[in-house]
Amino acid sequence: MTWNDTAGDALQPPLGSLEQKLIAEFLRSRGYDPQTIDSVPESERHAVLAEASIYASSRLTEIESRSHFVHELHGK
Repeated sequence: MTWNDTAGDALQPPLGSLEQKLIAEFLRSRGYDPQTIDSVPESERHAVLAEASIYASSRLTEIESRSHFVHELHGK
């Protein structure tokens, strides 16, 4: 598992850029530099990126849930 900043990728999912930012935020909060995470030993890198992925997924779920709630409130 490696860090891959694909902000410019045309095939990226709609929330892909936000997901990458959330992962970078998580890495920085744990004392890692997103640009140099590939230099961390593989087992450590794998563990921290797995945690970062879970964090980003939960935050994206929260954001999507709030968005649906707002749309329901406004009847759209």
